[in-house]
Amino acid sequence: MTKRTLTVYFSKMRGEGRSPLKVSMIDTWTGFAGGFLTILLLGALTNVTDTLWLMAPFGASCVLAFSVWNAPLSQPRNIIGGHLISSFTGLVAYHWIGDDPWVIGLAVGLSIALMMLTKTTHPPAGADPLVIIIGGYSFSYLLSPVLIGSLLIVAMALVINNLHTARRYPTFWM
Repeated sequence: MTKRTLTVYFSKMRGEGRSPLKVSMIDTWTGFAGGFLTILLLGALTNVTDTLWLMAPFGASCVLAFSVWNAPLSQPRNIIGGHLISSFTGLVAYHWIGDDPWVIGLAVGLSIALMMLTKTTHPPAGADPLVIIIGGYSFSYLLSPVLIGSLLIVAMALVINNLHTARRYPTFWM
């Protein structure tokens, strides 16, 4: 590589301008309420049942569902489909191949590719294979907490986001 090529390459990393994000207090409170109530509900279910309903990626899903509710990656199809695809990929990799670091990397990479191919990309779901493989979970984890937890996040997003007069959630289902 020439010096000029390296200069051009690294110059792309400077960024330009300022953050375009605009935040209002009502949006901040809606995000707080949505995240708090959704995780509270999953935590309460964990306390009153014999099932673990919480997994770390659900916190990140709440960030998307309640702060950027109108983004494609925050829609029900992406939340539910992304978690299901990534979790299934992690479960298959773990049970068929093992728990070596390269298997975790493979499962995350495959999850990203499969979410992209199925138009269900949901960034928090990219962490599902790590949770599953490191935790050594069985296939029942796909139903609970993954599917039911994802459905609960979407249900809460439907209720809370649509209480806000300026929001219309979801922007699409399919």
